[in-house]
Amino acid sequence: MTLSRLASSRIWGPAVAGPTILFAQTLSYQRPLWHSPRLYATEAPKDVRRKSDSSSSSSSTTASSVSSTSDTAKEDYSDAMPANWEDDADYNISAFSQLPNRHFGFNQHMVINAEFKEALRQVLWQFRAPIRYAFAYGSGVFPQSTKVPTTMPPSPHPSAPEAVTKWQSTGAKSIDFIFGVSYTQHWHSLNLNQHRDHYSFLGSLGSGVVSRVQDRLGAGAYYNPYLTINGMSIKYGVVNLDTLHRDLSEWDTLYLAGRLQKPVKILRDDARIRLANQVNLISAVRTALLLLPQTFTERDLYSRIAGLSYMGDPRMQLGAESPDKVTNIVDAQMTNFRQLYSPLVEQLPNISFTDAQCSQKGWMTSPDINSQLAQDMDPQRRGNMVRRLPQQFRRKLYKAYKGAFELPQHEFEGLVSDAREDSTFTSRTGTAFDRKIATAGDIQAMVGSVVKKTTTWPTVSQSLKGILTAGPANAVRYALEKRAKGKVKKG
Repeated sequence: MTLSRLASSRIWGPAVAGPTILFAQTLSYQRPLWHSPRLYATEAPKDVRRKSDSSSSSSSTTASSVSSTSDTAKEDYSDAMPANWEDDADYNISAFSQLPNRHFGFNQHMVINAEFKEALRQVLWQFRAPIRYAFAYGSGVFPQSTKVPTTMPPSPHPSAPEAVTKWQSTGAKSIDFIFGVSYTQHWHSLNLNQHRDHYSFLGSLGSGVVSRVQDRLGAGAYYNPYLTINGMSIKYGVVNLDTLHRDLSEWDTLYLAGRLQKPVKILRDDARIRLANQVNLISAVRTALLLLPQTFTERDLYSRIAGLSYMGDPRMQLGAESPDKVTNIVDAQMTNFRQLYSPLVEQLPNISFTDAQCSQKGWMTSPDINSQLAQDMDPQRRGNMVRRLPQQFRRKLYKAYKGAFELPQHEFEGLVSDAREDSTFTSRTGTAFDRKIATAGDIQAMVGSVVKKTTTWPTVSQSLKGILTAGPANAVRYALEKRAKGKVKKG
């Protein structure tokens, strides 16, 4: 079977069930099989393949079909994340060869229909300004509900490619992109020359003003909405790679990190961002564990993670978003969340799957399975989790507990003195203060409060910045559309 026929028969599927992911099975655990051998920096890690498995004829048939089409050898994923990758990683890398290994970060690459992916990638080629990192996200790429609408809303796309129409067969949506760039002002200078019509009145003030508005206001992203490229309605945000890297590794705003904590389609990759995003993802698991009881389900875990970036989002309180948005996202994308986080769950020493379903054939690709998990509540291990939280976020948590414990300044400084570190993971064993925080009775409320404080102002200021970057008319249009969408979902 050719790849295009396989895509048509296997990967389109019902859009409400989310994009189907191809897996090759090995014993009790399945990992994704990358279907495209091309472009190391735009798709999955090069040469990432699995050893053949004779124990499953159906999975082997699918895997061999894909492998023969892509003409690649199969290899093992078992070393995708070395046990000590956080401790030994170089966070200033510049090449994929400097990652812990060539398979590292495979979990970040969602597999979608090949033709739809190509339609998304073609958008990037319409920009002469260099895009170093790019991903597509949101309901236009991954469904955010399992419900089929009774009436089909009008399509926002003037003349979308057939691949987009098929993928969005249960409801056409505008497609959102994030572009990571190396030099903000240089990028906007080039883009203004090519696409002046993408910008609001700010564009007439030049790339210097545009770049200052991007980098100094809000969360560091500059959005150009309501555009048509290749017949598709899109919105794209521009962010400096240093800003993106800092938020992923330190959680100073959680605005961009929160988007990447949910499934996205990476279209152009960058080694340093891939490593930082893996830090972001494992940090999201640790934070969720601090908010969860000893036993819980996959849905509980993924809902806690997906909800982090919405905890301080005023749109949730103002009715501009459905109160069930997080639940809907997780339910519609269970298998994608599983691909994103189950390898990290396997690596962490204090959490494990306890469900017998996890040993069943095909469990990784089943959206109906909601596996049970358990975490170790040992104070030392939970203290280690606190110690390994992102630096900026952990400082805010420390400060919150300084007030909660009513600690004098000199005593507080003594408790956290050995928790001060550089940007590496040196000495990440929890201190006495970390253990005290981890065992506090109000840990869930306190972590939630710090998340809200981290996300609220960047989200508000980024929305206000939209009045400048999108223009007043588009900003009002966007706010009204979000509010109307929220009312429909609540109804």
